[in-house]
This record gives sequence, C-alpha cells and structure tokens, in this order.
Amino acid sequence: MALRSLPFTFSSQIMPRVFMASQAMSSVRGRCSHIWQTSAQTTPNISATLLKPAALALNIPGFLSDIWDSVLRAVPKKKTSHMKKRHRQMAGKALKDVKSLNTCPGCGQIKRAHVLCPHCVEIHPTDIFSLAVTNKQILSASGVSALKVHSTAHSDFPLVQSIDEAHKLGCHHVVTDGNGSRSVSVGFGGEIKIWSCHDGTWSENKTASAGNAGSTDIWAIALSDDGQYLAGVSQDGHIRVWDLDAGGKQIRDYETKGSFGTCIDLSADGRLIASGHENGSIYIFSTETGRMPFSLSGLVKPVRAVAFSPGGKFLAAAGDSNVIVLYDTSSGEQVANLSGHSAWVLSLSWSHTGEYLLSGSFDGKVKVWSIDTRTCVATHSETERAVWNVKWLPKIGKSEGFATAGASRSISFYREATGG
Repeated sequence: MALRSLPFTFSSQIMPRVFMASQAMSSVRGRCSHIWQTSAQTTPNISATLLKPAALALNIPGFLSDIWDSVLRAVPKKKTSHMKKRHRQMAGKALKDVKSLNTCPGCGQIKRAHVLCPHCVEIHPTDIFSLAVTNKQILSASGVSALKVHSTAHSDFPLVQSIDEAHKLGCHHVVTDGNGSRSVSVGFGGEIKIWSCHDGTWSENKTASAGNAGSTDIWAIALSDDGQYLAGVSQDGHIRVWDLDAGGKQIRDYETKGSFGTCIDLSADGRLIASGHENGSIYIFSTETGRMPFSLSGLVKPVRAVAFSPGGKFLAAAGDSNVIVLYDTSSGEQVANLSGHSAWVLSLSWSHTGEYLLSGSFDGKVKVWSIDTRTCVATHSETERAVWNVKWLPKIGKSEGFATAGASRSISFYREATGG
C-alpha cells in the first residue's frame, strides 16, 4: 500500500492562510508518519520501495517566486586559504637576493657582511667550557682536543688559529696572563699544559711546567697578571701555587677541609687567592703570609665561580644557590646579595673598571649587574642552553663588550655594558 500526502496550496491573498496551511501540513505529516509506522509494524515483509511517500507538490506564490531562484543559489562562498592570502600579501614583495657578501678573513668562506662567520664561531662540535681573553685574542676550550683562537681586533672575530691535539680528552679550563704572552690549560685527563704566544701564534712551552701537577688532580686554575704564578685547586681541596719562571717549582700548598675544589681566582695584585668548594665553603688565603685570614660563609650549596674585583676590594661568589654574593676582602663581611637567576650561576667576570659584574647561568641567561646600585641593568636570553663561561672583552674606545659561550657550542659577542 502506497502512502500519499494530501496536496495543499498557498494563498497569496490572505497572509494568515499561509500559516494555517503550514499548520495543516504539519498535522498531515504527523498522520502520515503514524500511518507509515503502523503499516510497517503490521506488514513487515512489504517491499521498501512501496513504503516511499509520494513527492510533495508545492505551488509557489507570486510574491515568493521572484526571490526563490536567488534563495536556491545563495550557497556559502568558498573560504580563502591561508596560502592564497599569503600570496596576495607577498604580491610584488618577493624575497630579494642577498648581495652584501664578503670573504671571512679567518677561514676564507663566503659570509654575509657585518655578520659573524658561522664557520668560525660555531667551530666547536661540543660544549664550550672556558674562555680566556687577551688584548687582541680570545681562546676557547671545549670537549674536543683542540683549542680555538679568535681575533678580537676585527669586527668579524675570525678564527686565526686552531691548536690541534692540545688535550686528547678535551679541555675544561684555560686562562691567560694580563699581556697575552702566556696561557695555561687543563684537560679532562688531568694534564696541565703551558702555552706561549709569539707574533699572535700560540705554541706549547715545554721549558716551563707545573711540576707534577698532572698527578694531583687539579681541576680549576688561575694565572697571575704577570704570568709568573699559577694557582690550582684540586679535587681533594688542596690549593697549590707554582712559580712558572722557576721551572714550575711548587711554592705553596694550602689545605682546606677536603671538599672538591670547583673554582679559584687570584687578585690582580697577586696578594690574595680565593677558592670555592663543593660543600659551599669559600676560602681566602694570603700569598704573602701563607695564612687564611677569612673562611667565608653564606653559600650552603656548591660554589661554581669566584672572582676578585679589579681593585681587589670585593670578592664575588656564586653557584647552585642561584644567588651572587659580594664580600669585602678587607673584613670578610658579606655586603650584598644579587638575586635574579633561576638556575645555577656558572661564571662571573668583572668589567675593567669594576663598575659592572657579568654572570652566566645554567638557564641560558646572561646578566649585567651594576655594583653601585646592586641591581641588574641588562639581561640577555638568546638561548635556553647553559652558559658555561662569560668574559669581558678589551675596551674599545668608550664602549665595553663581552663574550659568552656554553652548551650552544658557539661564542656570542655583545657590545656595551648595558646590552646595547
């Protein structure tokens, strides 16, 4: 049995009748649906084709016929894709060829003008652990066997020398004297090597040695400003001093409480030695009397960096406590706390005038601190990787700059003390 709905028409004369017809249509649909359901229950074997309702015939009134075609054709527009929008934006703005190129004076590779050479700066395949600065050069040490030397006399900081096979297992500390004629490096194998510079080229100086320092597990080292004395702190906490001009003879041996020595520094005048240790202890020794005038407290976690100010008035210390502490070297009193790093502070460096203190942290941030105001005046956070070492560069004119290195495996150079 086929079902057929009742035909109906719209009247264009009286508007309410349209709504009445609509209501009648709804009631008809309801009855048809009920009949269809009842029939389907009583005759389940009826073919599905017989149960299809007949098509509805609609008589469109005159006032709707004019807009009916436009209603049917009013389909949604296709959405403009992001690529098409980008093409429209870039119309007539295509990328231009890079023409400002020149040749790197260090490696001879093609590079962009006024930009550091990527072949020279990113030449370490592993983390860079230490930097040492002279008047015209900067030395870098990493987990590879070679030491790299960059020139600071040129704005491009080109690589001028690679000291291959300096340390077979890599190097973790390298230091230089004030005039840039002598350098000392310590490898992961425990060996200490002394280097001499002649006409800008470095070579190993085998006449001067640190005695049997290689067998004493020296970790951190510091070199006096005149290059004569070398100080090192060992893994058992001993602080030893050698006279390099006397063939590397050991002249001092300071004993501490036996905690791992992580860092060491010599004052500019050579009168004081400071060391930081794994148990948080900080010691200051007098090189004249051989005594320890102060045993500083304030850092209960490992100390990773100690640095004397250029005039020797302050000692800065920092480490796993995330805080930089300033001590008065004349009294041993703690005079300031500089907080702002969110991770271990790994390196400290004073500016040449002593106005600013530079710090590098495990969180990848480099901060410049004003000693007068005891506040941070600049923060650099171009990387999230650890910054193992920071160093101020020789002052050029009125502006100062510094270099940073670490887990990014590259050396970054900055100008101006406040981050300019």
